[in-house]
Amino acid sequence: MSLDAAKEFFSCLALRHTPGLGPRSWKSILSAYESAFEAVSDARNWAGRKVLPRNRVDVFMQEPWRPAAEAEYRAARAAKLRVLTWFDPRFPKRLREIPDPPILLYFCGDMSLLKNPAVAVVGARECTLLGLRSVERISADLSRFGVTVVSGLAAGIDRQAHQSALTGIGSSIAVLGAGLDIHYPPENEDLRRALEAQGLVVTEFGPGTRPEARNFPFRNRIISGLSLGVLVAEAASRSGSLITARLATEHGREVFALPGPLGQPTFAGCHKLIKQGAALVENAEDIIRTLRYQFAAELSAVPSALPVQEVPQTPLRATSVRPLPTVSPQQVVRELPANLTDDERMLLSSLSADGKLHIDSLIQTLDADCAAVSRRLLVLELHGLVRQWPGMYYSLA
Repeated sequence: MSLDAAKEFFSCLALRHTPGLGPRSWKSILSAYESAFEAVSDARNWAGRKVLPRNRVDVFMQEPWRPAAEAEYRAARAAKLRVLTWFDPRFPKRLREIPDPPILLYFCGDMSLLKNPAVAVVGARECTLLGLRSVERISADLSRFGVTVVSGLAAGIDRQAHQSALTGIGSSIAVLGAGLDIHYPPENEDLRRALEAQGLVVTEFGPGTRPEARNFPFRNRIISGLSLGVLVAEAASRSGSLITARLATEHGREVFALPGPLGQPTFAGCHKLIKQGAALVENAEDIIRTLRYQFAAELSAVPSALPVQEVPQTPLRATSVRPLPTVSPQQVVRELPANLTDDERMLLSSLSADGKLHIDSLIQTLDADCAAVSRRLLVLELHGLVRQWPGMYYSLA
């Protein structure tokens, strides 16, 4: 950790450990400065700049935060934990925008997943086979489309959501209600290792923090904050998943609910949400279509990984479908939106309106990685330019 990064980290800890200051206060203070270190160094002027009342400024100036901040700083350094602080350009933009954001995130795994469009999938620990099967299918399909699945690493629905999402290119993010060095629950240790290797594990809690019940509402706001929408897959009438749904509403996120059998107690919370206006969903397509505009905006900002190359001069063929005619770029580009990238246009030029092409054929033809092709296909589908058919076949819409 560089000297500047260490200063930022310690400054964030100072704010977090000040009695009477919470996420809304941190956001107010940091919004007025270019760095956390600059903000802390200018604490005596907070009242004058109207970022904090005088009485709270006086508390901060007395440094009651120092023992706890120094202890967490030393523990994090000793454990060699990786941390993202507020002003780090890699800190998730979506998380900064909620009313009560964390000031820092400890993490382990693939940090690039924080840039992906994400959907949270949460639910009961004690769940039914119907709930597990539904989450398995929906999470796997979301991930196959390049959407990252966020959940809380609990038993039951959370575990299934993570496991299924790890099978696709979208992968999965787990948000903990404990320190990064605390492995909980113990029965999810295999999943924790898989997430650290193929996905991402994050927490705002310092090392040594135990998974106490009071921590989980704080964890839930991060699950919602990282996501464009929250799916409650199975929840009783008093489930903690309903807290996540409420937070999602406060954050301006879409709320989805999976219906279950009438009279089944573990689906009572889902039915309650549907009555309150949550979108009833049966599959991943329901979620993607509801969030299509948000996905299109986020995915269009992701740098494309498709190489620029010439359009194939011979007809493309896919297993079990008839040969496709060669399509020149001029045939496609004429009526396309002006904001499409060259790679999106190249992908379109490989498709036809009167034939279907499997995604594997597209990957081979374009010599591109699966994640890049899937993201571009999703963008084009959300623009109404591409249609997906059963079995991962595609054509022009």
